[in-house]
Amino acid sequence: MTTLTDDLSSGKPVSCWCSPRSPQVSKLGVKNVFQTKDMVYKEVALPWMPSEKAKIPQLVEQQIKTEKEAAMLHNAKTPRYLHIASNQTNQWGHHRSYRLQVVSFAGDHLPESESVEKSISWARYKVAVTKHKDEEQTSSSLYNQNYMWSPFVDFSKYIDDNEMIVNEDLVAWVTTGFLHIPHAEDIPNTVTVGNGGGVILRPHNYFNEDPSINSPDGVYFGPGSESDCEDNKMACLEKDHCSSTLEPFTYHGFEGVMKFE
Repeated sequence: MTTLTDDLSSGKPVSCWCSPRSPQVSKLGVKNVFQTKDMVYKEVALPWMPSEKAKIPQLVEQQIKTEKEAAMLHNAKTPRYLHIASNQTNQWGHHRSYRLQVVSFAGDHLPESESVEKSISWARYKVAVTKHKDEEQTSSSLYNQNYMWSPFVDFSKYIDDNEMIVNEDLVAWVTTGFLHIPHAEDIPNTVTVGNGGGVILRPHNYFNEDPSINSPDGVYFGPGSESDCEDNKMACLEKDHCSSTLEPFTYHGFEGVMKFE
């Protein structure tokens, strides 16, 4: 469970995994909106044959206005692009925003009919966006486990008041996870490829171009420069150059680690 706080106006890259706490991000001030984008099919008449129709994909953008609209349940269809956007634009006229890209979602949630569900009500949602309030710091509490039937923090109440989230200081609450069943190939190490989850905050029209263009340690290769010793030091190694022979190395761990008297 991680809370991320950063000032994205600095242009610093940010990524995190968050559940059930929220990434709190200041983007060009605190007057932001929550937008979604996805493709839908629209029926149009064929220009060369007006009597016939066809369905074509069309990009649709929607601005979410209330907290209940912005609470996206696990079992509901979720738009593929989720944005926290500023009312400012880049040089191309697009709203400067950051995209919430959820890498993987948690599994099925406990039915709401269960009496203890309120103590983990944050897990109902893939993503929820609320108006920032100082008293709404976390979506759960350590004390919830003491009496789950009447939890100290019930996240669903953050959404029940259904406040407007247009041109407000917004908080995104993201629930992410993945299922890993141990198997033989986990021995001796579990591979990281394919075994991970999280959420990425990605600039979307936030800059006027790829900011890495201005990286001071960037390297430019022109035609033929891959064989130039000045640009590619590996191109000038001797043909018979081999790696050095190293002595065998063994490792028995640090003494005292995980050793209890």
